[in-house]
Amino acid sequence: MKTLNKTSVLLVEDDLDLRNTISESLKAVDYKVYASRKSIEGLDLFKKYDVDVCVLDVEMSGMDGFALAAQIRMLNPDMPIIFLVSKGLFLNMLKDFEYGVDDYLTKPFSNEELLLRIKAVMRRVEKNDPFSYTLGNAKINIGRFVFDAKNMLLVLDGKEQPLTRKEAALLKVLYDNKNDLVTRKKVLKMIWGNSDYFIGRSMDVFIARLRKYLKADPNVKINTVHGVGFRLVVTEPAMVVN
Repeated sequence: MKTLNKTSVLLVEDDLDLRNTISESLKAVDYKVYASRKSIEGLDLFKKYDVDVCVLDVEMSGMDGFALAAQIRMLNPDMPIIFLVSKGLFLNMLKDFEYGVDDYLTKPFSNEELLLRIKAVMRRVEKNDPFSYTLGNAKINIGRFVFDAKNMLLVLDGKEQPLTRKEAALLKVLYDNKNDLVTRKKVLKMIWGNSDYFIGRSMDVFIARLRKYLKADPNVKINTVHGVGFRLVVTEPAMVVN
C-alpha cells in the first residue's frame, strides 16, 4: 500500500553501493523507496506496492532494465520510468526502446540531479491528470473512427482499441489542430513537459502506435513534416457517381 503523502519510488540497481546511496538520499527527502538488486525482484515489488515512479538501471544481468520496463509498461502503460544508463551502447539503445522513455540519467550522476529528474517527471504526471480532463467527455468522429475521449477508446465498427493516457492526449492535440501543422516542441511541452531529444524519440513511438491504430481508415493519416512536427489529415471519402 502507498504511504500517505509520500512519493513511492521503485529503484532497481545491481550496484550495491549506488543502490544504497540513492535509497538513502531519497529517504532523506521523505520518499518511500522500494529497492532491489534484480529485475525479477523489482517486478515483484511493483506488483505488490503502489509505485509512483520507477528508477531502473539498464545494464543488469538476467532481465535487463529495458525488459523490466517493458513488463512494467504492460501492467501500467503510463508508469513514469527513469533509466540509469552508461555512456555508449546503452544510451544508443534508448532511441529504439519501443515503449518510450520518460527520462534518463547518464552515470555518473549526483543524487541532487536524480532528485530533480524525479520531481520533473512527477510534475509532468500531475500535469497529465488535469490534461486528461481537457480531453473532455465528447465522442469525436475522426473519419470512420469514433474517439471516446472520456474512456480513452478508439472505436471502429464496434471494435474498441484502448488508448493509454499519452496516446489519447496526443490524438486529442492532433485532432484539435486537424489538418494543421503542430510542432514537435508544442506537443512535447503540452504532454511530456520536456523537449529533450530522447523524450522526442519517445513521442515518435506514440505517433507510430497511433498510425497503426488509424491505418484501417485510409482517409485518416498522421503526416510528418521532418524536423518540424505532425499534421492529422482527415479527408472526406470520394463520392461514387453512377
